[in-house]
Formats: sequence, structure tokens, C-alpha cells
Amino acid sequence: MTRYDLAIIGAGPAGMAAAATAAEAGLSVCVLDEQPRAGGQIYREVERAAGPRGDILGKDYTEGAPLVAGLRAAGITHLAGAVVWAIEDGFRISYTQGGAAAQIGARRVLLATGALERPMPLPGWTLPGVMTAGAGQILLKQSGVLARRAVLVGSGPLLYLIAAQMVRAGTPPLAMVETQTRADLLHAMSHLVGALRGWRYLLKGLGLLAVIVRAGVPRYTGATEIGIEGDDRAEAVTFESRGRARRIACDTVFLHHGVVPNTQAARALNVRHVWNAAQHCFVPVLDAWGQSEVAGVLVAGDGAGIGGAKAAEIAGRLAGLRVAEDLGRMDRTTRDRHAARLHAARARELAARPFLDAAYPPFAGALSPADDTVICRCEEVTAGDIRGHARIGCLGPNQAKAFGRAGMGPCQGRYCGLTVTALLAAANGQTPDATGYYRIRPPLKPVTLGELAAMEPADRGAAE
Repeated sequence: MTRYDLAIIGAGPAGMAAAATAAEAGLSVCVLDEQPRAGGQIYREVERAAGPRGDILGKDYTEGAPLVAGLRAAGITHLAGAVVWAIEDGFRISYTQGGAAAQIGARRVLLATGALERPMPLPGWTLPGVMTAGAGQILLKQSGVLARRAVLVGSGPLLYLIAAQMVRAGTPPLAMVETQTRADLLHAMSHLVGALRGWRYLLKGLGLLAVIVRAGVPRYTGATEIGIEGDDRAEAVTFESRGRARRIACDTVFLHHGVVPNTQAARALNVRHVWNAAQHCFVPVLDAWGQSEVAGVLVAGDGAGIGGAKAAEIAGRLAGLRVAEDLGRMDRTTRDRHAARLHAARARELAARPFLDAAYPPFAGALSPADDTVICRCEEVTAGDIRGHARIGCLGPNQAKAFGRAGMGPCQGRYCGLTVTALLAAANGQTPDATGYYRIRPPLKPVTLGELAAMEPADRGAAE
């Protein structure tokens, strides 16, 4: 079993930046990532797609190419297509790659697992033809495929980005059905002064809106009572906006109302999490360097709280400096000198976040779905089932597994966890912190007996 100074889970902006920083300090680094090529969601396939689709995807996307190239530096081992399914005592990391399981060891672990799109359970959201907006963007980045006759539903800056990309690709969306309200914008104005420090984000947003408006894409704001019609597939989106019932026939529906940290690996390592009311999700408890309360475990990027690609990259560099100092490859004075500008840059990058969080909150109708809406797609558990569990004594998500198998499917609660917490908290009159989240145990991802059988014994394999 090969041992490294630092193992990084995830090859997005935070993971790639941390790897480069740690390697420059002389540490041996191993980056494990599920995708066949580095980049994470934001820079997915950037080295392949920047040329043919760079004009469509935009400058913010193509700027990720140098980070990906940096993984080829000396001192960095990049294990692509490696699915991590366990991180055990002593930081023995088990993963599957190419049909066989394997292990590495590390002195420190950085979790750069990024974000997941917040589930948006609505009537009809399980129909074929309905997907997350991020999934639609993956199709564009990875294969150059764009959905035609699509409607974007939800709220948040990502909707504007994808709509603008669709316009530039020549397949504009039929409409944007947005859930944020004027009241949300007025609430956000209390954060405007601070947001001006992050004026570049605001300017980018205005630029995206200009593209959408020039293309004549209809926008409906303050939408409520949203549903998706169809028998065998999505056929139309129905909703109410400004007191009128509306229906838009379509072939594809992209749902999005924010992203949330992917906390599964951090929870499996017993990293403490707390509820972030502004972002409506759990976040790990960390110091300014990304160090958790668990010795040797750091978290960086959107897995530590949603901040965007640039903030994630900066956080990765800070974590890399912390590990380098911790392992004796850099003195504290040098670390702090390098970190000073990074801390300042991260503060600027995050300055607009309170404004955005307030202006584009999650859709209330999806945070508290109707009783007949499926919220756990793996096990087909409805919101009414969860409320029924609460009425007979279920107090938290772990009990909900026993009451009705919510969270026990292949996704292991990644997509229903926050919804289950919210429903139980409301039904029992508790806070999300008191209600809690699923207890995560290995395997973090499914692993087959065949893959385990192909694993090299721990005392064989590469030399220490």
C-alpha cells in the first residue's frame, strides 16, 4: 500500500489547487477523483471542451485549464476514475478503479468533494425528461448535447448561466420559471453594501441577464404551485405567477434551486456539522484553514459551504499551506506570508454571497412538498410518509430508515437527506440541528464483491 503525505478526495478547483500548493512545498500528494478527467463540475472536461465549446461556456469555464494541467506536476499522483468508498483509522483509503478495489495510506486527508444540487421535489419531478440544471450543463460540457424545447425552473445564478449558454449555443430555453420574489430581493438589499466588494459577481450576473433578455426568453418570477405534467415523460410545466395560472408545453425541464455541500465523506469521518440558516443546509465546523475538529482531516471548497469556484480554489491553497506547515515542510511565518493575500482574496470572493443567498432562496414548495410528492426516489418514499413517521414517534433521519427505508437506496441519502431533516424538524417542532442528519458509514459508494476480491492484500502492492 503506497503512502502519501496528503490524500485529496476530489479534483475540482479546491482539490487541484491544494494539490499544487502542497506539491510545491515538497509533499507527496495523491488526488482521487471519480471522473475520468480532472476539473470537477465547474471545469468538467475543460481541456477537451474549451476549444470547440469555449465561446458557449464562457471565460469562467476556460480559466480552469491551468489548474487541470497543474495535476501533472511532479509530486502529484492523480488517480482518475477512482471511487472512494471508505476512509478508515490511520487514513487508510479504500477505492475502486478499473473494476478492482485498492488502498492507499496518507498522513493527512483533504476532502474536496464539492457540492450537490439541492433536490427539488415537485409533482412530476420523477418523470423522464426532468433533470437538474447541472445535469443539463454536464451534457453540454461533456458531449456538446443541448436539450431543445426546455424550460428552466427554480432560482439562483446557475439558472442564468445555463440559460445564457443555451442562448449562445443557438437553443434558447422556452422560458424561465423563477421562484424568487420581490420580497426576497428587498430582503437581500440589506446585504448590498457588503456585496459591492464582490462587484465582479454582480456584474457577471447583469451580463448574463442581458444575454437572456436580448434573446427574448420569457421570465416568470415569483412562481408558485409548480408542477410537471406528463404520462410517460414530461410534457408541460404548470405554475402560478402574478395571480395567473400558466402552462408551458415542453420536452425537457431543468430544475435548480441552489447547491449544497456534499458532506457524506466528512460525516463518515465524524466531522461535526451545524445548520447554516442562510444557505439552508448543514456545513462542517472548520477553522480559517479548513481544518476540522478531527485531527488530520481538512475540508475545502463548496463541501465546506457554498462559495463558488474561485473561493474554492483559494480555500484549497490555504489548506495546502496548512498541511505543509503541519508536516514540517514550511515554517509558520512563511505560511502566513503566503496566506495573507489568499485570506483577503477569499473575503472578496465571498462578499456577494449573503446577498445572493437572500435574493435566491430555495423554493418553499420544494422544501416542504405536498404529501403525495416522492422525496426519496431510491425507495419511493413520499413527504406524507415522513410526516406519518413523525406522528408515530420518529424524531430524526436515522429513525426514518427503520420506519420506511428513506435514505437506504443507492444514493445513501445524498439527495433526500436535507428534505427528510426539514420535514421531520417541521413536524416535530425541532430545529434542523436537533433533528440531525443520516449517520454515514462505509461504504460511501456501492462496491461489488468482485471488486473486493480483486483487491491486492495490504502488505503487497506498491512499496512504501
